[in-house]
Amino acid sequence: MERQPEGVVRSPAETVREAQRLLDAGMPFHAHEVFEDAWKSGPEAAAPLWRGLAQLAVGLTHAARGNAVGGARLLRRGAAGIEELDGGPYGIDVPGLVRWARELAGRVAHDGSGAPAVDPVREAPRLAGGGLE
Repeated sequence: MERQPEGVVRSPAETVREAQRLLDAGMPFHAHEVFEDAWKSGPEAAAPLWRGLAQLAVGLTHAARGNAVGGARLLRRGAAGIEELDGGPYGIDVPGLVRWARELAGRVAHDGSGAPAVDPVREAPRLAGGGLE
């Protein structure tokens, strides 16, 4: 699958919209690249948010590919990276994402079958507003 173009500068709202579109389409690695662009091109103060969201997206990627250990580790790291952020910057449901990531990490970590543990479309988180769906 083709990668996202790198170095695209988007507004925070555009970043969230594009990443959500990609997550909903079952493309969490591409969403990771969108967050990575925001992390690298945005203000330094926002870097922890975008870095944490990138880790969540790539954690979902690993979990969907059957890498339970790596997926759980990245989901937990991403959750830890965003949980202390004030409120919900840019409308992002930080508490909901932290709950989603920890719950998914727990499920993935206990699946030792080696098969893809999760369906990335079914497990895609809601970034803004209502939290999880």
